[in-house]
Amino acid sequence: MTQAFAEFKTVRDLDAGPLRPHIEPYITQLLKEGYRPRTVRAHLCLFANFNRWLIRTRRTLRILDEQTIEDFLRRHLHRQTWRAGELPALQRLLAILREAHVSPPAKAVRLTPARRLAGQYRIYLSADRGCSDWTVENYGRHIDRLVDQKFGSGPAKVSDLQARDIIKFVEVNAHLHGRGHALQVGTALRSFLQFLRYRGHLTTDLASSVPSVAIWKRADLPKHLPAGAVQKVLDGCDRTTAGGRRNYAILLLLARLGLRAGEVIALRLEDIEWDSAQLTVRSKKGSGWARLPLPADVGGAIAQYLRHDRPQCPSRNVFVRLVAPYEPLSNSPVIAVLTRKALAKAGVESARKGAHLFRHSLATEMLRQGASLDEIGQVLRHKDPDTTAIYAKVDLDALRTLAVAWPGGAL
Repeated sequence: MTQAFAEFKTVRDLDAGPLRPHIEPYITQLLKEGYRPRTVRAHLCLFANFNRWLIRTRRTLRILDEQTIEDFLRRHLHRQTWRAGELPALQRLLAILREAHVSPPAKAVRLTPARRLAGQYRIYLSADRGCSDWTVENYGRHIDRLVDQKFGSGPAKVSDLQARDIIKFVEVNAHLHGRGHALQVGTALRSFLQFLRYRGHLTTDLASSVPSVAIWKRADLPKHLPAGAVQKVLDGCDRTTAGGRRNYAILLLLARLGLRAGEVIALRLEDIEWDSAQLTVRSKKGSGWARLPLPADVGGAIAQYLRHDRPQCPSRNVFVRLVAPYEPLSNSPVIAVLTRKALAKAGVESARKGAHLFRHSLATEMLRQGASLDEIGQVLRHKDPDTTAIYAKVDLDALRTLAVAWPGGAL
């Protein structure tokens, strides 16, 4: 046993039984990946319990699989929901056992013809269209639902797809969430139907049958926070903790530079030029990659996080998880959750709570300070000037001079 854990009672409980030879590799792997000793102890307690259960039920490692793990968690622990970390820990142990060839390999999942078609579409998005993993996953889940509803487990007879099938799917699924979800459903469907026609599975243009979602550009005022509320959110970060300091740096990037959530996640260590106080922003939207000045408070917050709080790990991303495994923050919704919690902690009410709220707030404050729409567009890296034009609507003082007098006079 690893010396640091040799005296633990949980380890002695693992001195016999089927798991005994395989605990050492598990501990070594976790310590190498930076897991804290407290987490490793919790895993050992779980494995000791699992080891006793295997002995009592006379199960061997040669039949150990995902179903065995599920039986243990549900039947032995008598819980329908599992504590955080239990299932991943057992899955990781199973992977080690399979690598040692003492447990059977994972059973191959038999895909239905419909799911195979959806898989081909995902490959097309990634390989032929160069779409991001986020796009592939989000478009793919809508197409999974479409082909499952239309074909089930039977043959995927694409020629049977008709316009009424597409319209019905949109009617049922587009309104499960908000307007953005409805737009995504329509875009994914058009993309998939174009793929089918491109591959020769369809001869008719069914993409034109996808109903459009009614969107009136610039119909609403951009949701934003006053400058005082933004500062209140920043001040609400608990900068005495590693998580608080990391989140403070992220919020500053959103509030001071107007970065999008995906741009924060994509930020890499080499993108920060400390000598010239510049930041390279990687984006697939707007004008693409750009170089922005790095304000002193933003640079200071990032530097403090990098010096004291960022775990040592192979990733080049600036912002990573603070607990093992130390991986980059995975997707934009992680930033949305962070901003929502920060707003709630600061007691700031807002109809919108995502990362874009700070981007809109920056633009609105710049306009009020006298910046032109062109200057705002440059800071936000808008490709189309029309995108920036929406902020003209928040300059109510200027708009009042354009208002036409009511024919009946003031009431």
